[in-house]
Amino acid sequence: MSKAIVTYFSASGVTAKAAMQLADALGCGVYEIVPKVPYTDEDLNWMNSKSRSSLEMKGGADHPELADTAADFSAYDTVFVGFPIWWYVAPTIINRFLEAYDFSGKKIILFATSGGSGFGKTAAALKKSAPAAEIVQGKLLNGMSAAEIKAWADSLGI
Repeated sequence: MSKAIVTYFSASGVTAKAAMQLADALGCGVYEIVPKVPYTDEDLNWMNSKSRSSLEMKGGADHPELADTAADFSAYDTVFVGFPIWWYVAPTIINRFLEAYDFSGKKIILFATSGGSGFGKTAAALKKSAPAAEIVQGKLLNGMSAAEIKAWADSLGI
């Protein structure tokens, strides 16, 4: 059995709730991916083409810096990475997170929350940020009960 950890970025708390349920189902720890400069409501206004999140996702701004880059993931074989879907992919802070650490030889299982879109090409887009890891598209967890999340986690054999 591999050793796993659940990592996540949550802008509004929805992904955080799913991450906690997943960690509880797996019986493992959690690590929150936090931007160095927190997002404000205006930063997250996707209807404003000049908002911080809009510029990041369109490539008009650098990936956000992380508040912490000193975490140690060496003891884990499997790293769950959760995030809200933004513009049909992971927020760019997820790219920054994957680039900040050495995930060589690890299995990264993605999970997400979304208001309406699926994973799209998220797994392929993130592969560039962790080329030596196995990235697996997981599941959208929003709206799932704790029992459903546990059933999914159990099905992974982690």
